[in-house]
Amino acid sequence: MSKPLSDQEKRKQISVRGIAGLGDVAEIKKSFNRHLHFTLVKDRNVATPRDYYFALAHTVRDHLVGRWIRTQQYYYEKDPKRIHYLSLEFYMGRTLQNTMINLGLQNTCDEAIYQLGLDLEELEEIEEDAGLGNGGLGRLAACFLDSMASLGLAAYGYGIRYEFGIFNQKITSGWQVEEADDWLRYGNPWEKARPEYMLPVHFYGRVEHTHEGPKWVDTQVVLAMPYDTPVPGYKNNTVNTMRLWSAKAPNDFNLQEFNVGDYIQAVLDRNLAENISRVLYPNDNFFEGKELRLKQEYFVVAATLQDIIRRFKSSKFGCRDPVRTSFEAFPEKVAIQLNDTHPALAIPELMRILVDIEQLDWEKAWEVTTKTCAYTNHTVLPEALERWPVYMFEKLLPRHLQIVYEINRRHLDRIAALYPGDHDRLRRMSLVEEGDPKRINMAHLCVVGSHAVNGVARIHSDIVKTTVFKDFCDVEPEKFQNKTNGITPRRWLVLCNPGLADIIAEKIGEDFLTDLFQLRKLLDFINDEMFIRDVAKVKQENKQKFAAYLENEYKVKINPESIFDIHVKRIHEYKRQLLNCLHVITLYNRIKKEPNKKFVPRTVMIGGKAAPGYHMAKIIIKLITSVGEVVNHDPVVGDRLKVIFLENYRVSLAEKVIPAADLSEQISTAGTEASGTGNMKFMLNGALTIGTMDGANVEMAEEAGEENLFIFGMRVEDVEAMDKKGYNAREYYERLPELKQVMDQISTGFFSPKEPELFKDIVNMLMNHDRFKVFADYESYISSQEKVNELYKNPKEWTKTVIRNIAASGKFSSDRTITEYAREIWGVEPSDVKIPPPNEPLE
Repeated sequence: MSKPLSDQEKRKQISVRGIAGLGDVAEIKKSFNRHLHFTLVKDRNVATPRDYYFALAHTVRDHLVGRWIRTQQYYYEKDPKRIHYLSLEFYMGRTLQNTMINLGLQNTCDEAIYQLGLDLEELEEIEEDAGLGNGGLGRLAACFLDSMASLGLAAYGYGIRYEFGIFNQKITSGWQVEEADDWLRYGNPWEKARPEYMLPVHFYGRVEHTHEGPKWVDTQVVLAMPYDTPVPGYKNNTVNTMRLWSAKAPNDFNLQEFNVGDYIQAVLDRNLAENISRVLYPNDNFFEGKELRLKQEYFVVAATLQDIIRRFKSSKFGCRDPVRTSFEAFPEKVAIQLNDTHPALAIPELMRILVDIEQLDWEKAWEVTTKTCAYTNHTVLPEALERWPVYMFEKLLPRHLQIVYEINRRHLDRIAALYPGDHDRLRRMSLVEEGDPKRINMAHLCVVGSHAVNGVARIHSDIVKTTVFKDFCDVEPEKFQNKTNGITPRRWLVLCNPGLADIIAEKIGEDFLTDLFQLRKLLDFINDEMFIRDVAKVKQENKQKFAAYLENEYKVKINPESIFDIHVKRIHEYKRQLLNCLHVITLYNRIKKEPNKKFVPRTVMIGGKAAPGYHMAKIIIKLITSVGEVVNHDPVVGDRLKVIFLENYRVSLAEKVIPAADLSEQISTAGTEASGTGNMKFMLNGALTIGTMDGANVEMAEEAGEENLFIFGMRVEDVEAMDKKGYNAREYYERLPELKQVMDQISTGFFSPKEPELFKDIVNMLMNHDRFKVFADYESYISSQEKVNELYKNPKEWTKTVIRNIAASGKFSSDRTITEYAREIWGVEPSDVKIPPPNEPLE
């Protein structure tokens, strides 16, 4: 029998990782050694694994730079309309492997590194995640950047270079403990500081009325220093830019004052200005009205708009053509997409620049602003909507408050003319909410100030039109659109699951990587025994690899034959990790009741971070870990049921766990999850979905056929009906003996014998004020989970269902999403033009 292939030999056979030509391998080795030598000459004699990682990163970066310069030169020549994606979060994860894939260098690098006696996967593990996001919204921005570059759009991502990203999560005696994410500690090889483009941002001050109009004076200045990160498209030689701003105090900070001169204190106080870009706010779907957060929002907007206008005025076209001193053509050359309301200040800031500085009249400025801006809504949860107190706004941005008031006055005049005497409608539609304190509703500002407003899945966009923004939709229905979210198949298939990508490529070629709809062709092989076997084999290998990872990192042993039942996302009541918990305990009770019965073995893995101030989310983590303590140490259960909490869930862990999943948990209350994108990643990677008819699950079921998902629970209509009638949790508790047993165990301390009262807040919430109706879907969820077990007992039918799902996942590529944004919102056409590589002439 031949000896098993090493990991590296296996990787060599994967075609989607590119061909390793001899000359290319030699070139990479030479470059790698040059970078390594440079590192060591400067510092030490002995190379560490981190030195090897940096040498490889710089080697790969060298292949980007020529394409990056060439792309920007190409845009300067062609002067296309430019897309500016404004987001306070970009959840990028690691960059090395993605860059190698998009440049077609992966197998070449693997072979070169192997010949140097090193292992590529080990080096990849050294890179820190760029964790500049909380979850879905930030990761969506990252997928969009990948797709915009791959579709040849002249696009820029604009955000903040947080010194500390999302916290690292440690689990200590079952509780979440946060630690700072010092991701820049060893330096970031993928960014380039651009001090020559540093820009001033103003805060505080007052408004002076002069004959030239209002002037914002006596402000405090903070400098915005740009750091550029290249964003390569997939094998098209396009390299776009993500520009992240970092706050710097000006050198005269606190010294220009007529102060008697505590010089030392003045220099120390520079930190106050520089705190703006210190740390990412760790809230997902929750608004925390802190002044520092409002400063961050204005900081990114003010720096970005100056940058956009500088580029608009100085573009080649503008040098010859006086049109560019006029802003008439601005919306034909500039699109600004607002990722949620966080960058909403772009609207009054653009107005301020056009009216106060460029001296346009209000009507013209407003036309330019609305034609330029578009807004994506990401949630309908009321606690997530940004409503800034007027007093805070007035102190920090006095001129912007005046502009918002004027926008509101004109807006309400228009509504009053359409609906004479309807004062309640004016109150509902105002940008200013009366009350104590008065607040600015940022979502209303976005809707009024944008030419397009979109939700992120069909059901969510419908809810947006019929509830949150109904009044606005009545007036301008044409403004409202849907753009169902998507994920990049480069990271979420080729990078994380090369085994699956390869058996797909064997059957249908490699074109599916840029046209995911081609996965439909896999339906031709639904009865191909070899293909069914290959899909099952890849899944089994991925499960074994993840099991080995868990054993290595966390010393937990799991059964790779069991169903890998995975629930990974931020911890939130609406995402109903508690419903999953109730199922786990029910399963445990059934095993204990009939210990000699055959059960389909399961490993339930739940992972995700809780916002540090979200008490309920933190106690939910403690419940999960406590249930695990009991279940995993019960000899009667054995390896039929295991509960694992996955610590520090993040992009790089998602890339390991998603390819190993059998079952994807997408169980939010219908009407609460705007879209979800994890659901799409699991579908593409050969897991089956158990889920409610919420978010993009609805469209997944439509694409694959509802019979190929495990759909359960109330629909949006049922939830609405129950809201009218009133939800009575106790009714379910009394009627369902298994549910009653589970709740009694939690409340009497079966899972917390040393602290019987530990989970009283959870019990009280579930019994008396559960906004998300966990008990109402319990019965349906349990019976759906029984169907999961039944299908898993028939491996061939299970795998055929998996293939049907993969074949139906084409719609959920972010390439499709971005193509729709481009055509229907930005007014640009994606291009398959391949820019010539740096070693060939441009024309």
